Amino acid sequence: MRSGELRARDLVERSLRRIDGHRTLNAVVAERADEARTEADAVDEAVRRGIDPGPLAGLPVLAKDNDDVRGMVTTHGSRWFAGAAPAVTDGVAVGRLRAAGAIVVGKTNVPEFCIEGFTDNLVFGPTTNPWNTDRSPGGSSGGSGAALAAGLAAIATGTDGGGSVRIPAAFCGLLGFKPTNGVIGRRGAPDWIDFSTDGLMATCADDLELLLDVLAGPVDGDPTALPTPLPPAQRPDRLIVADRTDDLGPLPTAVALAFHADVERLAAVLDVPVEHREPTDFFPGWSPDEDWFVLASAEHAARFGSARLASDGGDLHPSAREFLLQGLAVTKDDYLAARRRRFAAAARLDELLGGTAALVTPTVADVGWSPDGRRGNAPAGLLGPEVYSTAVQNVTGLPAVSLPGALLPDGMPFGLQVTMPRWADRGLLRIAADWERAFPWRRVAPGYEVLA
Repeated sequence: MRSGELRARDLVERSLRRIDGHRTLNAVVAERADEARTEADAVDEAVRRGIDPGPLAGLPVLAKDNDDVRGMVTTHGSRWFAGAAPAVTDGVAVGRLRAAGAIVVGKTNVPEFCIEGFTDNLVFGPTTNPWNTDRSPGGSSGGSGAALAAGLAAIATGTDGGGSVRIPAAFCGLLGFKPTNGVIGRRGAPDWIDFSTDGLMATCADDLELLLDVLAGPVDGDPTALPTPLPPAQRPDRLIVADRTDDLGPLPTAVALAFHADVERLAAVLDVPVEHREPTDFFPGWSPDEDWFVLASAEHAARFGSARLASDGGDLHPSAREFLLQGLAVTKDDYLAARRRRFAAAARLDELLGGTAALVTPTVADVGWSPDGRRGNAPAGLLGPEVYSTAVQNVTGLPAVSLPGALLPDGMPFGLQVTMPRWADRGLLRIAADWERAFPWRRVAPGYEVLA
């Protein structure tokens, strides 16, 4: 588009047609078609006049429905916010993408208040996975993950407070990247104060690197933001491999087989030795995964639930209600003890990685679940910590990437998670690029087409 070979208006129209043609996925829950067309015409006019419209010129973007887009309602997937006034400003990620020339075409579905690892709510209903519509794309950035896997847009925003970009990336065959907390500045205190950051999903490693370049940088008022550029990429000198970092039971057989096969492939690609660890080697006697539930539920209850739960609780998705009730039951002493243990968790992983190693785990410790969150024959409900492998990175603030691994026996994607030391974000991007060169993956789900 910057050279005039492709018109922004054509690409936006293509994206809007794709969205309309794949509504049964329920990935996109709101559109701004007329505004997007107008903005695309402006990009094309800038190119015609010889003005560089930016590194993401004309690329269609879908924004997760907890990201503010100026002029659109941010519902958080909740009846409580479905009638809210439109946002008057863009969120940090949306604003930086638009400043780089990208064009927002709509918003993607989320679980209510972005609580769950599946994407379902009482406003818009469940989102399905393009790889298999009987399965969930994960959550909470599940609408964005499904949209990218179906080729509905070039970019889709995501946030990660407990694995919310890495889980959908694993289930949708994408790259999912959680940066070190502070790499992408935050405007205002997030709902999960210490955990939440904007994250990235992409279909290829080059896109991941470009998006990080656009999104990284401090924000006035964010005391955690990194004020200087990230250091150059460094490859790890060894891989620390563990089925889990918390003693929550054995992995399902299919997950364990895929994981250990992909670990061997990754070690060969990076040409580094492997050290195997047991879950009990990490945090003996306590659980950062359980601390995540204490802190996240209490902070969400303070943000969303304490004043309205008694009168309006019937308007909540059952999982959201259960999570908020858990948060209301957290005592001040339990909350503060869990916050203090964050420092011990960070110190333990910093010590283990030693500034040069990478930790490798499955991204998700399960083969997946239905769009409404059911695992096998179990009833729908709040998913427990045993299915996740992503919370400790949010508790400690460390960067992590989910790589598309070999397909599971049922044909669904598997995600291999790599975690590196604080500020080693570019090292993870290099690993993603090396992995893609060695084992390229499908950029979209079977039966779908890449947007451009």
